[in-house]
Amino acid sequence: MYLAVSELEVHYAGQAQAAVHNANFGLRAGQIGVLIGPSGCGKTTLLRAVAGLEPVSAGSIHLNKQLVGGPQHSLAPEERRIGMVFQDYALFPHLSVGRNVAFGIHQLPRAEQATRVAEVLHLVGLEGSEARFPHELSGGQQQRVALARALAPRPQLMLLDEPFSNLDVDLRERLAHEVRGILKAAGATALFVTHDQLEAFAIGDVIGVMHQGTLHQWDDAYTLYHRPDTRFVADFIGHGVFAPATLEQLPAGVVVHTPLGDLSNMTECPLPSLYPGGECDILLRADDIVHDDASKVQAQIVRKAFRGSEFLYTLRLASGQTLLAHVPSHHDHAVGEWIGIRAELDHVVTFAREA
Repeated sequence: MYLAVSELEVHYAGQAQAAVHNANFGLRAGQIGVLIGPSGCGKTTLLRAVAGLEPVSAGSIHLNKQLVGGPQHSLAPEERRIGMVFQDYALFPHLSVGRNVAFGIHQLPRAEQATRVAEVLHLVGLEGSEARFPHELSGGQQQRVALARALAPRPQLMLLDEPFSNLDVDLRERLAHEVRGILKAAGATALFVTHDQLEAFAIGDVIGVMHQGTLHQWDDAYTLYHRPDTRFVADFIGHGVFAPATLEQLPAGVVVHTPLGDLSNMTECPLPSLYPGGECDILLRADDIVHDDASKVQAQIVRKAFRGSEFLYTLRLASGQTLLAHVPSHHDHAVGEWIGIRAELDHVVTFAREA
């Protein structure tokens, strides 16, 4: 691994619980990783530890096979050859774009500086803007300048801490796709922090979900969504609910008894012996629930959110069980209306029953 974080612990003085606890993950050269989770989960602390800005209590950080962080050995941030991009851009308002970008390569001869500045500005789509000033640029353009400045010294690793949080929602996702293209074109290895799932999915090759200082899962977006390792990951990623279910082993295979009826013939299904009496909670995603007028199972619409091509319906069965469903937006039903639904699952994700 190009970046290898092993059993990492970060403690703050006066706090009983570790800010980061036993974190393990890695990035291959050229990969983009994303840390995601709710506020206060430790993702920025972990990023700062990789940067050398937070002391490591236990574990290790290796960068390009070199130990850069550990309890007994910590390379200074400036010696790690890391480029950082922050949410506030941190551009110098009194310096031109060209001089902002050249800030980290001032030791190079003037001609080499100018060549490298032109290269990275071309890379971020701002060629020819050397003489402009930050206040003359849009928020998205300022963020590109910050990215160009971080790339200019050819860092071993790029770290980006919620770089789009000051931008509007539509621009954030678009810029995430663009930044991914820029980082890939530069051949950069990068670690990115965000609380926004769409940003994470847009930019990351691999994504880590954090909660209360613990890295629950480090995987690609598809695996996080369809095969979550923990109940927290299942709940945090995407739209879904947990419903009580019972697994039963029959001669023909495992049958899953759910509030929506019996499910069988899935490609993947846990064995009933995993849970006492086969009783568990099943994860039902919004895209697992299909609107079907012919279905015997009826649910009442208690809330609806228009998403353009679809509605996100919040539904309630007669039993009181709540479900979520993505329904094409031409099926415009009123709140309070009862509609037919059925479950359509390729595989089953279950967890231990919660009260």
